[in-house]
Amino acid sequence: MKKMLSAFLLLTFALFFSQEKKPMFWQDIQNFKKQDRETAPPKDAILLIGSSSFTKWTDVANYFPDKTIINRGFGGSRLTDLNYYANDLLNYQPKQIIIYCGENDFADDAKLKADIVVERFKTFYQKIRAKFPKIEVDYISIKYSPSRENLWPQMKEANKKIAAFMKKQANAEFIDITKVMQDTNGNVRKDLFVEDMLHMTPEGYKLWTSVMNPYMK
Repeated sequence: MKKMLSAFLLLTFALFFSQEKKPMFWQDIQNFKKQDRETAPPKDAILLIGSSSFTKWTDVANYFPDKTIINRGFGGSRLTDLNYYANDLLNYQPKQIIIYCGENDFADDAKLKADIVVERFKTFYQKIRAKFPKIEVDYISIKYSPSRENLWPQMKEANKKIAAFMKKQANAEFIDITKVMQDTNGNVRKDLFVEDMLHMTPEGYKLWTSVMNPYMK
């Protein structure tokens, strides 16, 4: 009886600690894998990778009706997470990859230098290029969410440096959505955001679409 109890306790502890050690967003990645098993992802699609601005764009296909899109945004993710799960996120055969990520890197650490975020992006970009040397790879600029106004200076610097980096790359573009989200006075339009002043309304996504369309393959 004691041996059975000991074995049960060991199994319980093993299960507990195995669950505790799972990294952030592990379940999100498992959900993507489950989707792929249930429905084979299309080839030559446009692959969206990034954080909640993509995650919450659940009807993105309606905005680009003539495009085939795979949305692999997972809310709260940082560029560090994209690098960590790169093998899983790049396990497709796309003709184009569009990235929106970096905003949460700053939100997690208000003192984070822009150069660190830029290097994180460059690392992910190189991982993409190692697997897809020639496809189109685009980066959507970090949006200036009103709830994160204290972080705008670092975000603006990161946008500037990532734009300069992408300009030097082949088959790569920096897609700047910041200007279209401003009013005539150059202020960020708060009406494009939902109550949390972080995530966007359908009108916000409509404006993103107008900027993104020329870049979509």
